[in-house]
Formats: sequence, structure tokens, C-alpha cells
Amino acid sequence: MGNFVANEGLSIFVIVVWLGINAYLFVQFYLNFLVEKWFYTRVLLGQALPWARAPAACLNFNCMLILLPVCRNLLSFLRGSIQYCSRTAARQLDRNITFHKLVAYMIAFHTAVHIVAHLFNFEYFMDAQLNRNGSLLTFALSEIGNEENSSFLNPIRSNETNPTIVMFTTIAGLTGVAITLALILIITSSMEVIRRSYFEVFWYTHHLFVIFFIGLVFHGYGRIVRGQTDGSLKSNDPSVCAERFEDWGTNGSHCAVPVFAGNPPGVSCGPLFIHCDVPVPAAQVVMHPSKTLELQMKKKGFRMEVGQYVFIQCPSVSRLEWHPFTLTSAPEEDYFSAHIRIVGDWTQALYEACGGDKNETQEAWKLPKVAIDGPFGTASEDVFRYEVVMLVGAGIGVTPFASILKSVWYKHIQNNQEVFTKKIYFYWLCPETQAFEWFADLLQSLERQMAEKGMTDFLSYNIYLTRWKEAEAAHFRVHHEAENDPITGLKQKTLYGKPNWDNEFTNIASKHPGTKVGVFLCGPPQLGKSLEKQCLSHSEADVKFIFNKENF
Repeated sequence: MGNFVANEGLSIFVIVVWLGINAYLFVQFYLNFLVEKWFYTRVLLGQALPWARAPAACLNFNCMLILLPVCRNLLSFLRGSIQYCSRTAARQLDRNITFHKLVAYMIAFHTAVHIVAHLFNFEYFMDAQLNRNGSLLTFALSEIGNEENSSFLNPIRSNETNPTIVMFTTIAGLTGVAITLALILIITSSMEVIRRSYFEVFWYTHHLFVIFFIGLVFHGYGRIVRGQTDGSLKSNDPSVCAERFEDWGTNGSHCAVPVFAGNPPGVSCGPLFIHCDVPVPAAQVVMHPSKTLELQMKKKGFRMEVGQYVFIQCPSVSRLEWHPFTLTSAPEEDYFSAHIRIVGDWTQALYEACGGDKNETQEAWKLPKVAIDGPFGTASEDVFRYEVVMLVGAGIGVTPFASILKSVWYKHIQNNQEVFTKKIYFYWLCPETQAFEWFADLLQSLERQMAEKGMTDFLSYNIYLTRWKEAEAAHFRVHHEAENDPITGLKQKTLYGKPNWDNEFTNIASKHPGTKVGVFLCGPPQLGKSLEKQCLSHSEADVKFIFNKENF
């Protein structure tokens, strides 16, 4: 229970506070539109009025928050500042995308409530104009404002007007339609199947947030929903004058014709951060097997930490597209690099621009220039704060650990006294043999260098082939007795199937009593849930497993 509170307590507290603020705003603004100022408006609209205004307040609040979890420069700054005070607090920043999605769902919910309520409002406004009965208060209120330069309450000014026309010829109607369409496209294109298979669709439609916020800013300028002014309340008290509406403004009447005005528009927009990109030439391009491209770039003042990532743009491929890639180089190296697997249109175009489809070697001056935005922080920056570390990578999710493994090796051979880490357990899960090829070279180099330094116990690694064909299994059986593994070339043999995580955690706990073990994952959500469950079940008084997850 204590470990659950340590891992999840702050996240739960933040969610509860956020939900509490939403509930408070909804109730408060609902009640605000039940006062006398809005009495005559409610005569026309009924309860649809507070049901439209309360979610609008929540929308403003959540629209202020929606961009904060994805402001990468802000997150990197907070991570660097907070982690010196509280590692647990800094770890919550790694859940920024989850919070971003929760805020988006809340925006979608309140938008739906707001739209439905306003659809009823337009019907009520139209009904008040159509039912032209002078004995009805609704008709009297709809007639207010027919004189020149006088205020109105009912924005539909004629019984011959279609509410649909009003919706598409007013500022509120046009911006509302634009906001709703932008929101629908943003949310639907953010589905995982779209994001992973058609990243360009996700990327471009997500930039409709500019239209969304512009529409949000101007949505309230029409001031269609109006309430009685404070001065009018003194000359026309609704509790007294509502029943005397036929005598409003006549001689001897104590009830003047009410005057109405809309509230000034109030919008809280999230910060609109722009890219701080730096154009750099690709110093070297390395083509790895299985169509994996390694871009090596000169630092020129570029500072990074292990496990960080950058956004890369290649103007010769697309001037608008930016794609995130984890840095695979170590901070100690004189260049920074990213490994890019060729799996889509943009990566294929970059592959061809770098000469990957040509047999001859590309000269350096012919290589395309790329723009770099970043680097930005991740959970992996905390890896050296643990004495014992478990690194779990799935498929291409191994990339942040390339930087970590290289950096920790540099620190040890340089006798860096600040290295707190004494033991690393590395697990790599791959579905097919081709995925091993580009990373195996790094592991072979580390294996050889650690053997030379007598540090073979520092790194324990296990590579799992999760899917294999019968021919590969037979090949494995034939070469099992060979000194090196036939697939990776490493001394550690490739394992088949999936790890028994319960056994792995039990084994590590027994070997390292009295320590905190940092568990770092870069992989799919299902694996994350499994590892987090193991961390909770195996954390006891003398051993605690602290779970850290990269966004995948």
C-alpha cells in the first residue's frame, strides 16, 4: 500500500483536484444563472440557459490547461527543477500525455453538453417569435429591441427567420461550428490506429488547434445570451414586474421596459508555444540492416542528457512535419545521433534523401540539412539515481537505453565518482530477428569492453524473441552449444517467448535487499501495466521497485 501511494499518490491528488475544480466551476456557474439578473432570459430559455453556461466555464478552464502538458520546454524545465526536491514529483511529469488526453476528453464532454443546451436555446428563441400572442410574456420579451439603438433579448428578430440561418450568420454560430469541427477532427485523428498507421494525418489535423483557439477567442463577441443590466434591475424588478409586462413603460407604471446586455467574452487560452529549432547539417549517415537509418549530427553547443528526445524536421522532405526520435548517443560523445526505422512515407523520403536507396556512398555536402527542436526530458534522466536499475525495452522502444548503456560505460571507464548505479538488468523483447541487428553491435561492443575491464557482472542482459518460426527454432537448437548466439553474435543466448516477470522480480529482490530498484520501460501500455503490477506486488519493507515509463 505504501509503495502504491508513493507511485500513484501525487497523480491521484492532481486528478482529484482537477475534477474538483471542474465540479466547482460547473455548479457555481449553474447557480450564477439562477439569479434575478437572468430571470427574463430564463423565461425564454428555461433550464437550458444554465446548462449551456456552466459547461462553457469548464471549457474555458480546460482549454487553458490543454496545451500545458505538451509544452515540452516547460516540462524539461520543471523536470530539472523538481527532481532536485522530489524524485516522485518529477516522475509525475512523465504522465503528461495521459493528463493531456484526460483534459481533451473533458473538453469533448463539456462541448457536447454546451452544444445540446444551445440547440434547445435556439428552438426556444424561435418558438417565442413564432407564438405571437400579446398575452404571453415570452412574446413581449421577444419584441423588446425593435426600436433603433435599443437592446434586445431574443437574438432571433423575426418570425420568418430560420434558426439555422441565425446559427450560420452570427459570430457565435460560425465560430461554434468551426470549433466543433476542429475538435472532432483533432480527437478522431488522435486514435491510436490513426496515429501509428497514418502519423501525417494525426500531425496535420492536430494543428487545427490554432483554428480551435482563434474560434474560442471570438466565440463570445456576439453576446447573444443576454441578461438584465444592474441599472434595469432597479427600474424593473422581475419579482414584481414580470406579471405586469403589459404595462411596462406606460405612464403610472412603476416598471420600465427592461434593458439587457451580454457579458463581456471571457476566454482562458492555453499558451501557444512555437518551435525553437536549430538547423544543423547531418555530419554522417549510417545505414544499418533492416532499413534503420542513423543520423549523426555535430553538437555545436547542443547539450543533452541520457534518454532525451528531439523533434526532427527535414525541409527537403517536408517543411511542416516534425517527428520525435529518441537520442541514441551518450552525452559524453562529441556528436548526437538518432536511429530512425523506415516505416512510413516521411521516413522513406528521408531515407532516399540521405542516399539509402543508392549503392554509392553519399558525400557529406550532399546530405540534407535537418532542423532540431529540443532536446526534451524523459523519465530515463533519473536512471543514475538508483543503485539497481531494470531497463525493459520492447522493439524499437530500446532506443533510449542505447544512450543510457553507452553513457554509464563512459562514466565507469572515466572513474566518475558521481555514478550511483552499481547494477543494470537489461531486457529486450523483439517480435522478429531483424529487429536485433542494429542494436546488437552496441551490445557486442559493451560486452567486449566490460570483459576487458573485468566488469562482466555490471550488466546482465536478456534478449527475448517473442515470435519465431519453426525453422528459426530448429536453427536455434542446432547452434545452441555454440560460443556465441547465432542471431545476435553475443555470448548471452537469445531466449524464446516472453519473460516470466514474477520470477525476474523475485530474483532481483532476493539479490538486492534493502535497495530501491528503478524500473524503466519503453514499450506498449499492456507491458507497462504488467510491470507496474509486479512493482507493487514485489515491493516490501526492504526492497522497493519504482516504476518509470517512457511515452511510447
